[in-house]
Amino acid sequence: MATDDGSLQAQLRKLHVQQTDFQGCYPHLNPVDVYRIHLANALSDVTGVEPKTIYPLIQRTATLDKGDLLLPVPALKIKGDQPDVLAVRWVDQFPESPLVTKPVVDGPFIRFYFKPAVLVKQVIPSVLQNRSKWGNNPMLGLKDANDASQGQKRVVIEFSSPNIAKPFHQGHLRSTIIGGFLANLYEGAGWDVVRLNYLGDWGKQYGLLALGFKMFGDDKSLEEDPIHHLYQIYVKINQMLADERKEIERLETAGEDASNLRNEGLDEQARQYFKAMCDNDSEAIKMWKKFRELSIQRYKKSYTRLNMHFDEYAGESLVKEESMKNVEKQLEKKGLTEESQGAMIVDFSKHVPGKSGKALGKALIRKKDGTSLYLTRDIGALFERNEHYKFDQMVYVVATDQELHLKQLFKVVELTDNEDLRSRITHVRFGLVLGMSTRRGTVVFLDDVLRDVGEKMHEVMKKNEAKYARVSDPEKTADILGISSVMVQDMSGNRINNYHFNIDTMTSFEGDTGVPVSEIESADLNLLAEPHAINIVRLVAQFPDTIQNTLKTLEPTTVLTYLFRLTHAINSSYDVLQVVGSERELMKARLALYDAARSVINNGMRLLGLTPVDR
Repeated sequence: MATDDGSLQAQLRKLHVQQTDFQGCYPHLNPVDVYRIHLANALSDVTGVEPKTIYPLIQRTATLDKGDLLLPVPALKIKGDQPDVLAVRWVDQFPESPLVTKPVVDGPFIRFYFKPAVLVKQVIPSVLQNRSKWGNNPMLGLKDANDASQGQKRVVIEFSSPNIAKPFHQGHLRSTIIGGFLANLYEGAGWDVVRLNYLGDWGKQYGLLALGFKMFGDDKSLEEDPIHHLYQIYVKINQMLADERKEIERLETAGEDASNLRNEGLDEQARQYFKAMCDNDSEAIKMWKKFRELSIQRYKKSYTRLNMHFDEYAGESLVKEESMKNVEKQLEKKGLTEESQGAMIVDFSKHVPGKSGKALGKALIRKKDGTSLYLTRDIGALFERNEHYKFDQMVYVVATDQELHLKQLFKVVELTDNEDLRSRITHVRFGLVLGMSTRRGTVVFLDDVLRDVGEKMHEVMKKNEAKYARVSDPEKTADILGISSVMVQDMSGNRINNYHFNIDTMTSFEGDTGVPVSEIESADLNLLAEPHAINIVRLVAQFPDTIQNTLKTLEPTTVLTYLFRLTHAINSSYDVLQVVGSERELMKARLALYDAARSVINNGMRLLGLTPVDR
């Protein structure tokens, strides 16, 4: 699409906008930054405050009726007159502007509204010249924003991380969706992203599983559907273990001898089997490897349906014994470990003052039989990753019910004088999916959920025969819409919130998308003067800011809420901004508008891990 001038600098000069080197300012990627530059300079002239002080204080408004940008006057911390008095004075002195209308005073705030004609010519060509990547800012991921030769920052994101022998269920989906979103978000911001799946594939429970497989296992069933078969065994053997523990409790309560069950029962057999795994017993390791490899193959099928991929399938089992021994040496050197009933522990209450130490409690580092614990393996894994990836940031996408574990992990890193490493690791928490259980066998499998919502979507689509006939592959489209509905429900609220699993809510998903594409390079954008058109452009202009803000919140719902606002604005405009039947030049201008909006929705959906459909 032709623009009034070729270079950004020339456009800025034409708009009387002086280019200034503000931190976090990228006018060639974000049209709204052009307005921030202009406002910072204009406000500097009337306030006497440096433009670089004003620039970062200019904020987006919550809704379009409140303007496009605002300045909270108290944030300037000017002594003397009250902020609302200063606001009135500065607005009176504000010069005529080619970019914004006369500012509006709202108590201690000054609100700015963009002039429509200039905004339309700034935003729509910017989107259409960079459709698939518009909104992203690869400059943010550079080690030095002014020198690309210094390379990208690297982030390792650990997410999904299901346990071998347990199905990939809706509970794992939360970590997968949020982690996949964060990976896309950082990638769009120019970071070098490592997607890491840290499988729960080690520990005494695998000794228990192996015992169960010897009792109930079937090689053919294992090959056909490893996760479901192992899960069925897992539930059976856990029930047997629960019955065994009840029997031990009954015997001991009655004053009878329970030593035989304690010394030779399932719990002890599982412990011994895991000890054999740790000692690299060939038979034990062979069975464990078979469970692991078959399960990963099955997980990959679920990830493919969800548009997810991983750069590495790591796991507790792959943490080197040497790394764990190194952890123990560092803890011992700092005097942090002590013996308790033959095991090695860290009592945080002795090393962290006040309530924090008591809240962290005690952490088991080694069992009395010498086998490692989840925490020990996690610390060893972190040190290995730091050495291998040399990351700038490491993000753990883990549920809130594991918060104590992560706090203990982070505190150990801190107490062993690894402050730099501690500053580069983060826990992104999320709430639980309620109403599920794995051990009791009442879990709802993700594959079953996706199949059910896909079938429901197909039924909904069939109700509109005319539209259904135009869909080239209705079953595939129904599957995409079904998966999208599951993901949208998961991302609709803040990630920290728990929510109840509800398949009825998932199958109530409705949506319609798709805008025709045409030759629009020569569109006359001056024709887009209706309020509906201007509001769509104003919303489109907010997308780069939305993504940049999301890098701070790390909340998928920030992007999802924005997309809902934009799609609602588009849906409410169809009757007013008709394409079919319009005069040709007006039709081209409206197509340019819809095409730009569609590109933004497409980019936002892909950022969330959703698959846009053409019809």
